[in-house]
Order: sequence, then structure tokens, then C-alpha cells
Amino acid sequence: MSLVVLLNSGSTINEGRLAKGGDKFTEAYKMECAVCSINPADFEVLGRPNRVRVAEVDGSRSVAVHAREDGSIPPGQVFMPRAIWANVVVDPETFSTGSPLYKGAQVLIEPTEDEVLSAKEITKMIMRRG
Repeated sequence: MSLVVLLNSGSTINEGRLAKGGDKFTEAYKMECAVCSINPADFEVLGRPNRVRVAEVDGSRSVAVHAREDGSIPPGQVFMPRAIWANVVVDPETFSTGSPLYKGAQVLIEPTEDEVLSAKEITKMIMRRG
């Protein structure tokens, strides 16, 4: 089962604390940021997965992250901390603002058994595509 939802991304307190503290390559950063928070009803539809693949609707870019049920998320939307995992699927177009659209992009989410990569592994993956 898969769902097309709106992706919202933004800073969290712990993401900011870890990033500003120079801990972007730690397991703690990965556990804080390699996460997709999902509305409980949508989480149930997906089969309550441990991990999801978040992808652009056309499938051109995707990333595996931990799935987290979160009652504060509206149905049809997901939240990912603003970090390299979300950046994989956020459209890089800035419309001359210097900042991509971190809110409201359509993405496809589906359960996956894929490994959640570290920030270093994600960076290497992106560099290979370049």
C-alpha cells in the first residue's frame, strides 16, 4: 500500500541542537532526523510500518526513513525534520528565493524494508548521482 501525501519539513529542537553542536554524523542525529511522522489513520492504512520510503511522485528521488505515528499530523500530510533525508526528496527549485519549498510538496510514501542510511551514506549517494 502507498499514499500520496503532502510533505512538510522544518527544524525541530533536537535537530537544531544536534546540527548546531556539530553532531550531524552521529547516530543520535540519524534517529532524530531520518524520520517521517505520519497521521495515525494514514499510518494504519500503510500497515503500521517500521520504515517508509518517501519519494517524489514521479519516483525520481527517494529515501528510506523510520516511520513514526504522530497524532499531531493532519491526515494526508507527513512531517520530516529539515535535514539531509528530507532534502533528498524536496524539490531543489528555489524560484529565485535561495530556499527550496520545504512545505507542501506531494510525495509518495510506502512501507519498505530498505536500510535507513546515515548522513554520510546519503551524501555519498547524492554525489554519485551528481
